[in-house]
Amino acid sequence: MTTLTEVLDHLHREGYTTDFNLKDNCLECHGNMLQIFPHEFSVDKTYRFEGMTDPGDEAIIYAISSAKHKVKGTLVNGYGPSSSALTHEMVQALHQKTS
Repeated sequence: MTTLTEVLDHLHREGYTTDFNLKDNCLECHGNMLQIFPHEFSVDKTYRFEGMTDPGDEAIIYAISSAKHKVKGTLVNGYGPSSSALTHEMVQALHQKTS
């Protein structure tokens, strides 16, 4: 799998069907009706994509699950100069669980 779309399609077939939105201190999904905080989810897999010539093309896909909320999904975020501003707690949760 070499493209973002291929990875997202693969993860969808594995049951990661929810699209998560990144907020400064939580993940949101289901039309922003559900908020999932760092202690309530696990990062199961990560995939990094680096732009050949444009640092703005750098992205990371997180495959995330929450046993508490019975949901699995994906989060796509830029990294490097295009990464989102996050709380320290969210940065730690995403980093620790992908190491």
